[in-house]
Amino acid sequence: MTSETPETPETARTQTPLLDAVTVPADIRDFNTEQLKQLADELRTDTVRWVSITGGHLGASLGVVELTVALHHVFETPTDRLIWDVGHQCYPHKILTGRRERMNTLRQGEGLAGFTKRSESEYDPFGAGHSSTSISAGLGMAVARDLSDGDNHVICIIGDGSMTAGMAYEAMNNAGSMDARLIVILNDNDMSIAPPVGALSAYLSRLISSKQFRSVRHFAKDLAAKLPRQIEEAASKVDEYARGMVTGGTLFEELGFYYVGPVDGHNLDHLLPVLKNLRDDEEKGPVLLHVVTEKGHGYGPAEESRDKYHGVSKFDVVTGKQHKPKANAPSYTGVFAKALIAEAETDDKVVAITAAMPGGTGVDAFSEQFPDRSFDVGIAEQHAVTFAAGLATEGYKPFCAIYSTFLQRAYDQVVHDVAIQHLPVRFAIDRAGYVGADGNTHCGAFDLPYLCTLPGFVIMAPSDEADLMHMTATAVQIEDGPSAIRYPRGEGVGVELPAKGTPLEIGKGRILREGTSVAILGLGARVQAAMQAAEELAAMGLSTTVADARFAKPLDEDLITRLAKEHQILVMIEEGSAGGFGAHVMQFLANAGALDGGLKVRLMTMPDYFLEQNKPEAQNDLAGLTAPHIVAQVLEALGRGAEAEAVLQARPA
Repeated sequence: MTSETPETPETARTQTPLLDAVTVPADIRDFNTEQLKQLADELRTDTVRWVSITGGHLGASLGVVELTVALHHVFETPTDRLIWDVGHQCYPHKILTGRRERMNTLRQGEGLAGFTKRSESEYDPFGAGHSSTSISAGLGMAVARDLSDGDNHVICIIGDGSMTAGMAYEAMNNAGSMDARLIVILNDNDMSIAPPVGALSAYLSRLISSKQFRSVRHFAKDLAAKLPRQIEEAASKVDEYARGMVTGGTLFEELGFYYVGPVDGHNLDHLLPVLKNLRDDEEKGPVLLHVVTEKGHGYGPAEESRDKYHGVSKFDVVTGKQHKPKANAPSYTGVFAKALIAEAETDDKVVAITAAMPGGTGVDAFSEQFPDRSFDVGIAEQHAVTFAAGLATEGYKPFCAIYSTFLQRAYDQVVHDVAIQHLPVRFAIDRAGYVGADGNTHCGAFDLPYLCTLPGFVIMAPSDEADLMHMTATAVQIEDGPSAIRYPRGEGVGVELPAKGTPLEIGKGRILREGTSVAILGLGARVQAAMQAAEELAAMGLSTTVADARFAKPLDEDLITRLAKEHQILVMIEEGSAGGFGAHVMQFLANAGALDGGLKVRLMTMPDYFLEQNKPEAQNDLAGLTAPHIVAQVLEALGRGAEAEAVLQARPA
């Protein structure tokens, strides 16, 4: 069966007799080990089948199939709290927790989210779309449990990639200084921490996680405490470092965690005894279980893929071939990479930085050309920004390529380490605006408001891919302070691209279409919707000017003043939340007295609520940011409400 074959929950159940009998995790609590192994095989098959239909994060989910089965078998979820860090590996978890019937809606409009989500299921105690939050949240739950005299378990599953973020260590440092019972499972799926594991490692992990061993160790510590202080300290060091030499857990022991592992995360014979030991352990304090897994495990095409099928479109189950629609134009991400490479070829001070997203930001292409000038710092956006600031102090021209939603995590560094010091760090902000299937956790809604308030920033937004090349060239030339370019996910509009960008005049927009009665001032990708709206308004007899602001900061005050003076209506549109570009234009107009003479002004921004996952074009329609909505705004401003309603009713479904 291929992904092009119509799929239903009924037809999906062809090779999953045991899974078919599972509705909630309680149904597998009495399964024996052989049944659990069969269930894991069926769960893997089911996961591959569903993701072949919807697309999504396949590799990470396949890597935790056995771990998911083992956790729900051993622990009493949802009473025991199970927290998946990031959540892109939670598809098997969703299937086992009563959501199998809806897996064909994964990442679709009005369907299941691609990450854990509190409002979706009681089995998702904490929502996540960004990484490295699970230990902090889990510690909060564990402390709340203890304050309430509860006795449930709290289990956090965090990947080795998420362990590169400082927040994980902040949480571990805090947890290690407390007595709260907390189980952290380190899912090492890149083999970046652990050596290969086998029977000996499994035996040692089972031994040191056992109640008997913990009791003996506790007794030894009590005994050492009664000895002179120097002997007690020496005994403690011998214990810690002996265990570290055997298991490799010295770092976690130093942070105050009892370390167990590494354990083969695909071997239930190894996993189950250790998890049961940890469940039954009455010792206080946090425990870290180190589990080694493989992304894409059990599905050949994923195992053979370089990125282990991290994120996939719809694909053929048999061959693994992804069904990607043919692009009509290059992606903005690809154009940014092209532009940056062109700049770096003539300027050896240009460097690129990304935070664990080289493919998603185009830095991978840059790295192929300039490996010594490309830096992936891991999931560490705060470090990325200050690292870039350090480079800037030495005369280099760093481009910090980070998704809009992820740059939020480094706002303090943007303010203190870049803006206040007027350092020329260039921010390439990908995924600005709605992002589709990744939903509200990845939506780039807030970069304009959180950057436009910062003194000295130059902020640009291209309306097409050629302008992105020009803005990249412009950023290279800005030496006296920080700059940012925000651009959307997906394809450009198909304009001809230059070999290299041409620097723009700072703070100057452009007129794309001249009119007399209505002015539409757009920023970024919504300028294309403004051009469409102008055509429709012209057909109604309303002569319309369309201006492309290009710069959210500094504002083109001359252009804005002209639009206000020469038109009856001024509509501003941006794909960002309220408080961004339009708000700053309104402040300028108000202070300049341009609103005193009857000018009708309308601001079009993202609505004041989070939109769920859907196709980007559907999200913009729901947000009221399409051409028909612009037309309706103009008609409403003219008092033609009935016509406005008719326009909205007639727009494509």
